[in-house]
Amino acid sequence: MELFYAYEVSGGVCLLDADESGHCVRVLRHRVGDEIDVIDGLGTLYHCRISDDSHKGVVASVLSVVEGFGGHPYRLCIGCCPTKNNDRFEWFVEKATEIGVDVIAPLIGERSERRVYKTDRAVRIALSATKQSLKAQLPQVLEPVSVKEFVAGALPEDFAPDGLRLIAYCFEDPSVPRVSIKKALAGFSGQDVTILIGPEGDFSPEEARLALDHGFVPVHLGASRLRTETVAVTAALATYLRYM
Repeated sequence: MELFYAYEVSGGVCLLDADESGHCVRVLRHRVGDEIDVIDGLGTLYHCRISDDSHKGVVASVLSVVEGFGGHPYRLCIGCCPTKNNDRFEWFVEKATEIGVDVIAPLIGERSERRVYKTDRAVRIALSATKQSLKAQLPQVLEPVSVKEFVAGALPEDFAPDGLRLIAYCFEDPSVPRVSIKKALAGFSGQDVTILIGPEGDFSPEEARLALDHGFVPVHLGASRLRTETVAVTAALATYLRYM
């Protein structure tokens, strides 16, 4: 099944941009009259017939609509500090999208080795992974903010205030017990989950205390010491398996 992304859907017509149109017409050789499947990035799949096969802007008439195509019964936001090696963070973006994530929030921590992160490439990777994994909803990639800003108020606005908030952090204080992420997810009956993942040097104690003050639950992912991007993908997979 081939999926194309429409930058605009209006009046029963899907419009593809130059990149998508070039792939559709020049690579896959689709022509006027061919039927294709198009997503809007918001969760809807459109089965269409091509009415204009310009490689600069394909126009396709909608034949049928499928709402919630490839969706999942939860909403997941992963706030993760980009790694020093950008390829590792992009790997997380790709795999988390394939598994099922709704919001990816790049965070800059006090111990982050990468202090600047541009989201353009992450958005393109997420789009490619969305189509490859047969989904119609494109994850939202937020602009980077500091860990403290995110914890104190930059969470996704439409997430429920009583949603589950988790932080993966190596708390050494025995008075701050951690539970397994599996147990934390199993005990939650809602749909909105936010998980914080720190940089290579972990969160600072001040960032961790602020997260606790804002209702984040400390969790661990087992005895193994995992890389930042591995923790983030494992957290996405744990959430997926909890609900599927």
